[in-house]
Amino acid sequence: MPERTVYQSVPRKHVLSLGQRASVWEAACAMTRENCGSILVMEPPGKLLGIVTERDLMTRVLARALEPKATPLAEVMTPHPICVAPECRVSDAVLIMIERGFRHLPIVDASGKILGVFSARDALPREVGAALSQAEFHEQVKDVLG
Repeated sequence: MPERTVYQSVPRKHVLSLGQRASVWEAACAMTRENCGSILVMEPPGKLLGIVTERDLMTRVLARALEPKATPLAEVMTPHPICVAPECRVSDAVLIMIERGFRHLPIVDASGKILGVFSARDALPREVGAALSQAEFHEQVKDVLG
């Protein structure tokens, strides 16, 4: 059975986004309403500026006691997030997440159109296991090569 791509594994293709001047509170409300763990920060027409995740809300807003209604997304977003192509294999995307320490990857096609967001939740256990094996192999190669 061939491995799924990130685009195939994303259950819904709806892209949740707001502008950079939108407040953290607006983002949290939209994420809650859509049951989504991230929101893209976009500039019309379709330019990706950054991403805000549940973790960002916790570490960059709550832990710093920022006022959600007064804090714009531009202040707490991860700018210029790493993106993957729709044909990227799930295990490769999970490996990127493991190595870089994040859980969401925007999916962008060759023309720059945003097709969705791949989340660690979208990966099946077998694909996570494959990525972990690949990460362990990379570590072993680094150890051997110095």
